[in-house]
Amino acid sequence: MNNLVWVAAGGALGAMARYGMNLWLVAEAGKAFPLGTLIVNITGSFLLAVLFVWQQQHQLPNQQAWLFLGVGVLGAFTTFSTFSLEVVLLAQAEEYLKAALHAGLNLVCCLAAVALALWLKPYYLWIWD
Repeated sequence: MNNLVWVAAGGALGAMARYGMNLWLVAEAGKAFPLGTLIVNITGSFLLAVLFVWQQQHQLPNQQAWLFLGVGVLGAFTTFSTFSLEVVLLAQAEEYLKAALHAGLNLVCCLAAVALALWLKPYYLWIWD
């Protein structure tokens, strides 16, 4: 039960951060393209890879730290389900180019964000040394 509390607490923070970022991006860029989902997925992918590197190199203080940060905060911050729904809704609205662009950008950019975080490892590991 204790582990669920850590995941839930992190998840609450991650979900609030995603919601806030999406509200801000919609206010700035409008609703023509689901930019909020794309940005949180790219950011979350990068941060999860950084957290993974940190865990591999230095070990998080305990399992609860991973559950809180990785599973909770970043798991709730990123959103595959919203991304999937947005792609299908765009396709149903016959916005095929936007649907394909959203799907392609999410896949390519999120994978690139993880690869970038792993590639940059030597440049940020010193922070924790």
